[in-house]
Amino acid sequence: MSLERFIAYLSLEKKYSVHTVTAYQNDIEAFASFCSGEFGLEGIDDVEYPIIRNWIVCLVDSKISNRSVNRKTASLKSYYKFLQGIGRIGTNPLAKHRALKTSKKIEIPFSDEEMRKVLSHIEYSDDFEGIRDTLIIELLYTTGIRRAELIHLKMADVDLAGSLIKVLGKRNKERVLPLLPSTVRALEGYFEQRASLETIVDTAYVFLLKSGYKTYETLVYRLINSYFSKVSSKVKKSPHILRHTFATHLLNEGADLNSVKELLGHSSLASTQVYTHNSIAELKKVHASAHPRGKKQ
Repeated sequence: MSLERFIAYLSLEKKYSVHTVTAYQNDIEAFASFCSGEFGLEGIDDVEYPIIRNWIVCLVDSKISNRSVNRKTASLKSYYKFLQGIGRIGTNPLAKHRALKTSKKIEIPFSDEEMRKVLSHIEYSDDFEGIRDTLIIELLYTTGIRRAELIHLKMADVDLAGSLIKVLGKRNKERVLPLLPSTVRALEGYFEQRASLETIVDTAYVFLLKSGYKTYETLVYRLINSYFSKVSSKVKKSPHILRHTFATHLLNEGADLNSVKELLGHSSLASTQVYTHNSIAELKKVHASAHPRGKKQ
Protein backbone atom coordinates (compact mmCIF):
# COMPACT_ATOMS: atom_id res chain seq x y z
CA MET A 1 0.00 0.00 0.00
CA SER A 2 2.81 2.45 0.89
CA LEU A 3 4.61 1.77 -2.37
CA GLU A 4 1.39 2.32 -4.35
CA ARG A 5 0.92 5.69 -2.63
CA PHE A 6 4.53 6.62 -3.36
CA ILE A 7 4.21 5.71 -7.05
CA ALA A 8 1.01 7.77 -7.27
CA TYR A 9 2.84 10.67 -5.62
CA LEU A 10 5.68 10.51 -8.15
CA SER A 11 3.26 10.31 -11.08
CA LEU A 12 0.56 12.75 -10.08
CA GLU A 13 2.26 15.28 -7.81
CA LYS A 14 5.89 15.23 -8.91
CA LYS A 15 4.79 14.56 -12.50
CA TYR A 16 7.77 12.32 -13.23
CA SER A 17 7.85 10.53 -16.58
CA VAL A 18 6.63 6.94 -16.87
CA HIS A 19 10.24 5.83 -17.44
CA THR A 20 11.45 7.53 -14.24
CA VAL A 21 8.56 6.23 -12.13
CA THR A 22 9.18 2.69 -13.40
CA ALA A 23 12.86 2.98 -12.45
CA TYR A 24 11.95 4.03 -8.89
CA GLN A 25 9.45 1.20 -8.58
CA ASN A 26 11.89 -1.41 -9.88
CA ASP A 27 14.62 -0.27 -7.46
CA ILE A 28 12.30 -0.38 -4.44
CA GLU A 29 10.79 -3.74 -5.40
CA ALA A 30 14.30 -5.17 -5.87
CA PHE A 31 15.17 -4.07 -2.34
CA ALA A 32 11.93 -5.58 -1.01
CA SER A 33 12.80 -8.87 -2.73
CA PHE A 34 16.26 -8.78 -1.11
CA CYS A 35 14.76 -8.19 2.34
CA SER A 36 12.32 -11.04 1.87
CA GLY A 37 14.92 -13.50 0.59
CA GLU A 38 17.75 -12.65 2.98
CA PHE A 39 15.89 -11.67 6.15
CA GLY A 40 12.37 -13.07 5.74
CA LEU A 41 10.80 -9.60 5.98
CA GLU A 42 7.29 -9.13 4.65
CA GLY A 43 7.60 -5.36 4.32
CA ILE A 44 10.34 -2.75 4.06
CA ASP A 45 8.76 0.31 5.67
CA ASP A 46 10.35 -0.26 9.07
CA VAL A 47 13.79 -1.56 8.09
CA GLU A 48 16.89 -0.07 9.68
CA TYR A 49 20.10 1.05 8.03
CA PRO A 50 22.18 -2.13 8.73
CA ILE A 51 19.85 -4.10 6.44
CA ILE A 52 20.10 -1.44 3.75
CA ARG A 53 23.87 -1.50 4.20
CA ASN A 54 23.83 -5.26 3.51
CA TRP A 55 21.89 -4.62 0.32
CA ILE A 56 24.40 -2.00 -0.82
CA VAL A 57 27.30 -4.40 -0.17
CA CYS A 58 25.54 -7.07 -2.28
CA LEU A 59 25.02 -4.57 -5.09
CA VAL A 60 28.70 -3.60 -5.03
CA ASP A 61 29.72 -7.28 -4.98
CA SER A 62 27.55 -7.88 -8.06
CA LYS A 63 29.97 -5.60 -9.98
CA ILE A 64 27.46 -2.95 -11.01
CA SER A 65 28.86 0.57 -11.12
CA ASN A 66 28.91 2.86 -8.10
CA ARG A 67 26.79 5.27 -10.14
CA SER A 68 24.07 2.61 -10.48
CA VAL A 69 24.29 1.74 -6.79
CA ASN A 70 23.86 5.41 -5.91
CA ARG A 71 20.82 5.69 -8.17
CA LYS A 72 19.16 2.68 -6.55
CA THR A 73 19.97 3.99 -3.07
CA ALA A 74 18.58 7.41 -4.02
CA SER A 75 15.29 5.75 -5.05
CA LEU A 76 15.06 4.08 -1.66
CA LYS A 77 15.96 7.30 0.16
CA SER A 78 13.17 9.14 -1.66
CA TYR A 79 10.73 6.42 -0.67
CA TYR A 80 11.60 6.72 3.01
CA LYS A 81 11.49 10.50 2.82
CA PHE A 82 7.94 10.15 1.48
CA LEU A 83 7.01 7.75 4.30
CA GLN A 84 8.43 10.21 6.81
CA GLY A 85 6.44 13.03 5.21
CA ILE A 86 3.12 11.19 5.55
CA GLY A 87 3.91 10.17 9.13
CA ARG A 88 4.36 6.47 8.39
CA ILE A 89 7.89 6.44 9.91
CA GLY A 90 9.68 8.75 12.31
CA THR A 91 13.14 8.89 10.75
CA ASN A 92 14.62 8.15 7.35
CA PRO A 93 17.05 5.22 7.72
CA LEU A 94 19.10 6.67 4.86
CA ALA A 95 19.22 10.21 6.22
CA LYS A 96 22.93 10.00 7.05
CA HIS A 97 23.96 7.70 4.21
CA ARG A 98 26.83 8.97 2.06
CA ALA A 99 26.84 8.13 -1.63
CA LEU A 100 29.64 5.98 -3.03
CA LYS A 101 32.43 7.79 -4.84
CA THR A 102 32.12 7.86 -8.61
CA SER A 103 34.47 8.87 -11.36
CA LYS A 104 33.53 12.08 -13.13
CA LYS A 105 31.52 11.30 -16.23
CA ILE A 106 33.02 13.10 -19.21
CA GLU A 107 30.87 13.35 -22.29
CA ILE A 108 32.73 14.71 -25.30
CA PRO A 109 30.57 16.71 -27.70
CA PHE A 110 30.88 16.47 -31.45
CA SER A 111 33.13 19.07 -33.04
CA ASP A 112 32.00 21.73 -35.51
CA GLU A 113 33.71 19.74 -38.25
CA GLU A 114 31.95 16.50 -37.31
CA MET A 115 28.59 18.30 -37.36
CA ARG A 116 29.34 19.81 -40.76
CA LYS A 117 30.27 16.40 -42.15
CA VAL A 118 27.18 14.61 -40.84
CA LEU A 119 24.83 17.35 -42.05
CA SER A 120 26.49 18.19 -45.38
CA HIS A 121 28.82 15.42 -46.55
CA ILE A 122 26.83 12.25 -45.95
CA GLU A 123 24.55 11.20 -48.82
CA TYR A 124 21.16 10.49 -47.30
CA SER A 125 18.58 8.65 -49.35
CA ASP A 126 15.91 10.90 -50.83
CA ASP A 127 13.07 8.67 -49.66
CA PHE A 128 10.93 9.09 -46.55
CA GLU A 129 13.41 7.47 -44.15
CA GLY A 130 16.43 9.40 -45.42
CA ILE A 131 14.63 12.74 -45.16
CA ARG A 132 13.29 11.82 -41.72
CA ASP A 133 16.72 10.81 -40.45
CA THR A 134 18.28 14.05 -41.69
CA LEU A 135 15.58 16.06 -39.93
CA ILE A 136 16.06 14.15 -36.66
CA ILE A 137 19.77 15.02 -36.62
CA GLU A 138 19.05 18.63 -37.60
CA LEU A 139 16.36 19.07 -34.95
CA LEU A 140 18.35 17.47 -32.12
CA TYR A 141 21.39 19.63 -32.92
CA THR A 142 19.64 22.95 -33.52
CA THR A 143 17.15 22.82 -30.62
CA GLY A 144 18.87 20.63 -28.00
CA ILE A 145 15.68 18.69 -27.29
CA ARG A 146 15.81 15.33 -25.56
CA ARG A 147 15.24 12.08 -27.42
CA ALA A 148 11.93 11.50 -25.61
CA GLU A 149 10.81 15.04 -26.42
CA LEU A 150 11.53 14.46 -30.10
CA ILE A 151 9.62 11.18 -30.18
CA HIS A 152 6.56 12.71 -28.50
CA LEU A 153 6.58 15.92 -30.57
CA LYS A 154 3.11 16.42 -32.06
CA MET A 155 2.01 18.01 -35.30
CA ALA A 156 0.02 20.58 -33.34
CA ASP A 157 3.23 21.64 -31.55
CA VAL A 158 4.98 22.74 -34.76
CA ASP A 159 4.50 26.31 -35.97
CA LEU A 160 6.36 26.63 -39.26
CA ALA A 161 5.07 30.15 -39.93
CA GLY A 162 6.36 31.34 -36.57
CA SER A 163 9.50 29.14 -36.72
CA LEU A 164 8.68 27.64 -33.32
CA ILE A 165 8.03 24.29 -31.68
CA LYS A 166 6.40 23.57 -28.33
CA VAL A 167 8.08 20.82 -26.33
CA LEU A 168 6.73 18.88 -23.37
CA GLY A 169 9.74 18.21 -21.15
CA LYS A 170 10.39 16.55 -17.82
CA ARG A 171 7.65 16.86 -15.19
CA ASN A 172 5.29 17.98 -17.97
CA LYS A 173 6.97 21.39 -18.25
CA GLU A 174 6.32 23.07 -21.56
CA ARG A 175 8.81 25.29 -23.34
CA VAL A 176 8.74 27.03 -26.70
CA LEU A 177 11.87 26.79 -28.84
CA PRO A 178 12.91 28.79 -31.89
CA LEU A 179 13.70 27.04 -35.17
CA LEU A 180 16.52 28.01 -37.51
CA PRO A 181 15.61 28.56 -41.20
CA SER A 182 17.48 25.34 -42.11
CA THR A 183 15.35 23.40 -39.62
CA VAL A 184 12.12 24.91 -40.96
CA ARG A 185 13.12 23.87 -44.49
CA ALA A 186 13.95 20.35 -43.28
CA LEU A 187 10.56 20.11 -41.55
CA GLU A 188 8.74 21.29 -44.69
CA GLY A 189 10.51 18.67 -46.80
CA TYR A 190 9.75 15.96 -44.27
CA PHE A 191 6.07 16.90 -44.01
CA GLU A 192 5.72 16.50 -47.78
CA GLN A 193 7.14 12.97 -47.52
CA ARG A 194 5.05 12.21 -44.44
CA ALA A 195 1.85 13.20 -46.24
CA SER A 196 2.62 10.72 -49.04
CA LEU A 197 2.77 7.68 -46.73
CA GLU A 198 0.18 5.06 -47.63
CA THR A 199 -1.03 4.73 -44.05
CA ILE A 200 -0.60 6.97 -41.03
CA VAL A 201 -1.64 5.29 -37.81
CA ASP A 202 -0.26 7.69 -35.18
CA THR A 203 -1.55 10.82 -36.89
CA ALA A 204 -0.85 13.17 -33.98
CA TYR A 205 2.92 12.62 -33.94
CA VAL A 206 5.56 14.24 -36.12
CA PHE A 207 8.11 11.45 -36.38
CA LEU A 208 6.84 8.21 -37.85
CA LEU A 209 8.09 4.91 -39.16
CA LYS A 210 7.44 4.08 -42.81
CA SER A 211 4.57 1.90 -41.55
CA GLY A 212 2.84 5.00 -40.16
CA TYR A 213 3.42 4.24 -36.50
CA LYS A 214 5.19 6.60 -34.11
CA THR A 215 8.96 6.19 -33.95
CA TYR A 216 10.65 4.84 -30.81
CA GLU A 217 13.71 5.54 -28.66
CA THR A 218 15.87 2.61 -29.79
CA LEU A 219 15.47 3.58 -33.43
CA VAL A 220 16.53 7.17 -32.79
CA TYR A 221 19.58 5.99 -30.86
CA ARG A 222 20.53 3.53 -33.61
CA LEU A 223 20.29 6.05 -36.42
CA ILE A 224 22.34 8.68 -34.53
CA ASN A 225 25.01 6.10 -33.73
CA SER A 226 25.02 4.83 -37.32
CA TYR A 227 25.35 8.18 -39.08
CA PHE A 228 27.90 9.62 -36.67
CA SER A 229 30.01 6.47 -36.89
CA LYS A 230 30.71 7.57 -40.48
CA VAL A 231 32.23 10.90 -39.42
CA SER A 232 33.43 10.45 -35.83
CA SER A 233 35.73 8.10 -33.94
CA LYS A 234 34.29 9.10 -30.56
CA VAL A 235 33.29 6.19 -28.36
CA LYS A 236 29.90 7.58 -27.39
CA LYS A 237 27.58 8.64 -30.19
CA SER A 238 24.02 9.17 -29.00
CA PRO A 239 21.09 11.62 -29.04
CA HIS A 240 22.23 12.91 -25.65
CA ILE A 241 25.66 13.76 -27.06
CA LEU A 242 23.87 15.88 -29.67
CA ARG A 243 22.08 17.72 -26.86
CA HIS A 244 25.45 18.11 -25.18
CA THR A 245 26.90 19.42 -28.46
CA PHE A 246 24.07 21.94 -28.86
CA ALA A 247 24.76 23.43 -25.42
CA THR A 248 28.55 23.42 -25.79
CA HIS A 249 28.54 25.06 -29.21
CA LEU A 250 26.17 27.79 -28.02
CA LEU A 251 28.39 28.53 -25.03
CA ASN A 252 31.50 28.52 -27.22
CA GLU A 253 29.87 31.14 -29.44
CA GLY A 254 29.15 33.41 -26.47
CA ALA A 255 25.62 32.48 -25.42
CA ASP A 256 24.97 33.21 -21.75
CA LEU A 257 24.34 30.36 -19.34
CA ASN A 258 20.80 31.46 -18.44
CA SER A 259 19.70 31.44 -22.08
CA VAL A 260 21.12 27.95 -22.61
CA LYS A 261 19.41 26.82 -19.39
CA GLU A 262 16.03 27.98 -20.74
CA LEU A 263 16.57 26.34 -24.12
CA LEU A 264 17.52 23.02 -22.51
CA GLY A 265 14.58 23.13 -20.09
CA HIS A 266 16.74 22.78 -16.98
CA SER A 267 15.18 23.75 -13.65
CA SER A 268 18.44 25.12 -12.26
CA LEU A 269 21.74 26.50 -13.50
CA ALA A 270 23.57 23.66 -11.76
CA SER A 271 22.21 21.25 -14.38
CA THR A 272 23.44 23.46 -17.22
CA GLN A 273 26.88 24.08 -15.76
CA VAL A 274 27.98 20.52 -16.56
CA TYR A 275 28.31 21.71 -20.17
CA THR A 276 30.63 24.60 -19.37
CA HIS A 277 33.81 22.57 -18.88
CA ASN A 278 33.92 21.97 -22.63
CA SER A 279 33.89 25.71 -23.20
CA ILE A 280 36.92 26.40 -20.99
CA ALA A 281 39.37 25.39 -23.74
CA GLU A 282 37.62 27.73 -26.15
CA LEU A 283 37.64 30.52 -23.59
CA LYS A 284 41.38 30.02 -23.07
CA LYS A 285 41.96 30.42 -26.81
CA VAL A 286 39.90 33.61 -26.92
CA HIS A 287 41.61 34.96 -23.82
CA ALA A 288 45.10 34.24 -25.14
CA SER A 289 44.42 35.71 -28.57
CA ALA A 290 42.46 38.78 -27.43
CA HIS A 291 44.22 39.87 -24.24
CA PRO A 292 47.13 42.29 -24.76
CA ARG A 293 49.41 40.22 -22.56
CA GLY A 294 48.53 37.08 -24.51
CA LYS A 295 49.30 38.72 -27.85
CA LYS A 296 52.80 39.70 -26.75
CA GLN A 297 53.91 36.12 -26.09
